[in-house]
Amino acid sequence: MSRSPTRRTWRHCGRCFLPDPRTADRQRYCSEPPCQQASKLASQRRWLRKNGNGDYFRGLRAVERVQAWRRLHPGYWRKHPPSSRKFWTRVDNLFVTLGMRNHSQSRRAPGPRRKRPAAVGPQPQVTGFLAAWQWLVGGEFAPALGQRRGCPPRVPLTQLLPAFLFHFMNGAGTLAQPFRQLFDAPLADSSWAERRARLPWEVFAELMCRALRPRATRRRQPEAFWRGWRLLARDAPQFSLTNPPQVLGAVRKAKSRRGRAAFAKLTVDVLLEVGLHNPLAAALGRPGQSEWELARGLLSQLPKGALLLADRLHGCAAFAAEALTACVRVGSPFLIRARSNVKATVLRRSKDGRRLVRLPGRKQGNPRHLLRGIEGREIRVRVGRQGHRRQELRLWTSRLDWRAAPAREWAALCAQRWEQELYYRELKRPLRKSEVLQSHTPETAAQEMAALIVGRALLAAERARAAAGAGPVLRVSFGKGLALLRPLWLTLALGADLLTERQKAKLVRRFYEHMGRGVTALRRSRSCPRAVRQPVSGWPRLLRNASIEGPLHFQLR
Repeated sequence: MSRSPTRRTWRHCGRCFLPDPRTADRQRYCSEPPCQQASKLASQRRWLRKNGNGDYFRGLRAVERVQAWRRLHPGYWRKHPPSSRKFWTRVDNLFVTLGMRNHSQSRRAPGPRRKRPAAVGPQPQVTGFLAAWQWLVGGEFAPALGQRRGCPPRVPLTQLLPAFLFHFMNGAGTLAQPFRQLFDAPLADSSWAERRARLPWEVFAELMCRALRPRATRRRQPEAFWRGWRLLARDAPQFSLTNPPQVLGAVRKAKSRRGRAAFAKLTVDVLLEVGLHNPLAAALGRPGQSEWELARGLLSQLPKGALLLADRLHGCAAFAAEALTACVRVGSPFLIRARSNVKATVLRRSKDGRRLVRLPGRKQGNPRHLLRGIEGREIRVRVGRQGHRRQELRLWTSRLDWRAAPAREWAALCAQRWEQELYYRELKRPLRKSEVLQSHTPETAAQEMAALIVGRALLAAERARAAAGAGPVLRVSFGKGLALLRPLWLTLALGADLLTERQKAKLVRRFYEHMGRGVTALRRSRSCPRAVRQPVSGWPRLLRNASIEGPLHFQLR
């Protein structure tokens, strides 16, 4: 039985890494620019110490050699366009690659570049997945990249990105298969891997900025609004990464009393439109970044006329103060479930059970130093089902006008935040069919996660189009709609030259009719005990599966 490789440290930066068994005897420096520079200097010193190499770049013999080479290459010293040698940079949420790696070191003779001949003849009308892609990104999406040396790539980025998204929407196969299905052109898997490794994160950030936007309207989707406010929620689950050396050397696994976790995790925070399960913004966490930090970054993406719902993790005065600042800027309120151990000063009580409270503000890094607090409304309510134990909830809202809505409605509104959990379940099970991402580096895992979020926005739009305003969008089955949508896209891609435009339109119309018929039954009002099977401190142990059904009862305190 072979021994597992032990961790080593890079010679320059001193960070730990897990060596690759195939190249363990040659791994000395990491891919960071300082380490690469140190590796280059060390190799130059070794070469100069060899016999006869010390005077290679000086002396009469070196001058004659350079002069002879310049006579053979007369145009070498002319000016050339600057290259974009940006390799690594750190963005707000993830450590990713930026810029194009210079894979070609050949130099071209000066002069104007040749332009490819334009296509001749009428172009076929775009249908199927490509039409949905253009509608999602608002037309032709061609992000600007740095100038690169060598010939332009055979496959442009305008074809690479939709094929990349189409691959993760299908969930199986290699990257070369969806590209051939969409554009009827070959592209090897090795070329796909090389192009994907060079793609900068800025491309996917710009893609999410263009694709993620509010889509619900008050006339067609009234269930997505509450008293004129668009309902938004946020949560940050974790997705598992595979265990190749590239991931294990960059991301540390979580540790508990039972040992290390099976997989490293990637934290994803999404701002969700509750009524449609439509993502509006997303943040991907770098290793060691907490959910609370990601939530603070998403506050700047709040749209106007929205009501933000948050859970107990953010039920502290520090997050409430930042949420209040962001909500006041766009004119939106928030509703946060507060923690039970946070103390607040009661200023005034109302008849319906609300309290006007002042939340203490504390200086970051020095909790004993009190700052000026913020004022908000607090609602205390006991929630439960008849014949069972009730639980007390503590809610904070920035809406100070108690006439805007009764306290009982605010309490019932807090339960809609659980739509966020159903959104992530749809993302992991029917769409991805696994909680483990298939990418082998942290950078490509971030690309995969961005593609899944954008694809989920596309599916939310198709789901709303199938509902056609006749009922709640979330009643349309997500799994059945996805099972119909995948063969439709494949049929329209393979039969683009076989079907007429009338036949395509009739096929799409029939698809929406069948998708609209897949309506699920009304969801039962059910809750399960908050317990776990494995013993964890502070949590009750689950010994037998049980659930409680029946309507919820709210009692104000």
